[in-house]
Amino acid sequence: MRRYHDSPSVQQLQRISRPVQGNGPVESVDLIDVQCGGYTAGGISGSTPAALHATAAAGSTVTLRWTLWPDSHVGPVITYMARCPDTGCQAWQPGTSAVWFKVKEGGRTGTTNTWADTPLMVANSGYQYTIPSCLKSGYYLVRHEIIALHAAYSYPGAQFYPGCHQLQVTGSGTKTATSLVAIPGAYKSTDPGITYDAYKAQTYTIPGPTVFSC
Repeated sequence: MRRYHDSPSVQQLQRISRPVQGNGPVESVDLIDVQCGGYTAGGISGSTPAALHATAAAGSTVTLRWTLWPDSHVGPVITYMARCPDTGCQAWQPGTSAVWFKVKEGGRTGTTNTWADTPLMVANSGYQYTIPSCLKSGYYLVRHEIIALHAAYSYPGAQFYPGCHQLQVTGSGTKTATSLVAIPGAYKSTDPGITYDAYKAQTYTIPGPTVFSC
């Protein structure tokens, strides 16, 4: 009912997405699991690289598919990218280095009950992000997440659902991002976007850095 997760047979397939170890959330901003998924409590710390990359041009739009999202799990949807080595992402782990930049974010619409993840509560809905048109060509790891806030009125309470996929970006762009952040490290338990009462009619501050702009 949430996102797709990986059975042992699925993990043997070659693909662009790094494996997701289960359907449950990450609940700590300090665990490596908050980067691309993982299940440290069960002995699986973080995720592992995928074998393949999808090719996409800078400036193009990528559509991601989620399983039907529970209508109680309101929250922001945030997308980051990190530049991989020139040899690709297939053997690279970001660790705790500051390599991530934000390319899209969506939160709450004013004080209404409409959130960035609201469209995902309808079957067969997708979520789109655009690769910055000025971005230098090369290999990139994309981190996409929903933060469910239905129990975030105290910490721990926010539920993180991250997933990562690997791209080879083409084009004539020359720009590399600055003001990079580490994940874990970009979020704090005291951030107003992490500890937040979603049942109150109040504005919402999306956590993390500002969105990269060309």
